[in-house]
Amino acid sequence: MAHDIKAPSFPESVADGEIAAWHKQEGESVTRDELLVEIETDKVVMEVVAPADGVIRKILVAEGETIESDQLLAVLEPGSVAKDSSRQEDVPKQEDAAKHKDAAKQGQDSAPTAEGDGDNKTDVDALLGPAARQMVEEHKLDASQISGTGKGGRITKEDVIKHMKAAPETSAKTDSKPAPAADEPVQATGERVEKRVPMTRMRARIAERLLEASQQTAMLTTFNEVNMAPVMALRSKYKEQFEKTHNGTRLGFMGFFVRACCEALKRFPEVNASIDGSDVVYHGYQDVGVAVSTPGGLVVPVLRDADFMSLADVEAAIKDLGLRAKDNKLTIDDMTGGTFTVTNGGVFGSLMSTPILNPPQTGILGMHKIQERPMVVDGEVVILPMMYLALSYDHRLIDGKTAVQFLVAVKDLIEDPARILLQL
Repeated sequence: MAHDIKAPSFPESVADGEIAAWHKQEGESVTRDELLVEIETDKVVMEVVAPADGVIRKILVAEGETIESDQLLAVLEPGSVAKDSSRQEDVPKQEDAAKHKDAAKQGQDSAPTAEGDGDNKTDVDALLGPAARQMVEEHKLDASQISGTGKGGRITKEDVIKHMKAAPETSAKTDSKPAPAADEPVQATGERVEKRVPMTRMRARIAERLLEASQQTAMLTTFNEVNMAPVMALRSKYKEQFEKTHNGTRLGFMGFFVRACCEALKRFPEVNASIDGSDVVYHGYQDVGVAVSTPGGLVVPVLRDADFMSLADVEAAIKDLGLRAKDNKLTIDDMTGGTFTVTNGGVFGSLMSTPILNPPQTGILGMHKIQERPMVVDGEVVILPMMYLALSYDHRLIDGKTAVQFLVAVKDLIEDPARILLQL
């Protein structure tokens, strides 16, 4: 009995998707759980795998076409077949009979090398993740030379980067060739090159949401600065013990800020609320989104019930979400909802910025680079590791006074971390 290959069920927040890439073609054999097709939505890239061993008999939707939830994509006939006839075409139809005779006498394998190479190339392509494939194509790399560390030997973006760093001499030799190959474009001196590519579905959706945030909210930003010395001292003192106690989870700064925001959100519920038409929805929980940069753009996976999570829970969850985001393993549920967002531009060196709201949320906290600056303490100038904090908020719901008090609360909690534990 044939199996119907259908698109996953999309939640209400996702209207449709787009076929990003087919990894198998009609007539090809597949094994159970082998990747068949990637579907790009405005939030994540979803993978559809084979439900059983079989052969792809019919593909009903081509790459680039828009699909809906649970739409039929292909038909899989269970069982196994011999090699594709298309691959047999790789074998020359006219071969020298004498060569076959000599090869047989010498005990050589008569299978052409081209066939084996073609099979291997197909297998390697199936192991490439979306981000890894993009890098391989951009840098014209040989994917068969890259070792995959992902599940089932999947090649991740990190594997490609590691491969590129490990072979600088090869790149140098390639660059030192006296003349480019005949099929390579030659760029003349002074030539002004432009490249036009279609915007990805995720990038287009990000652009749409950012435009909505700027046009449909009364967004303002208030700033403050925080002395990071207490948190850094605490982290330095306990980081090794923390990592051993919590199974390798490292003690970072994000955990402190997420916990501080949860305490501050309890005190100022307007910052944790959202506007729905003419109504204000006050959330009795803190689902904190954490902005993560991926090859496809910025995504915001959500820590559910962050107010009930310990520092170790927060750090472990953020690490897991970050790794899955880079490998395009986040699900739509991971990024649905959220009552408040924390973003850390400091990891990229940002000293100060105005983070943009993530509707329908009404507040977002921006962290920045830690930099030593001269500060006056008790009448004396001392050098302290300082960080600028920025709170962008929707002025339709949150008054300036509330926003400032919220940010001061976060500052006080960070500068005296014991307050987080004692909920003071």
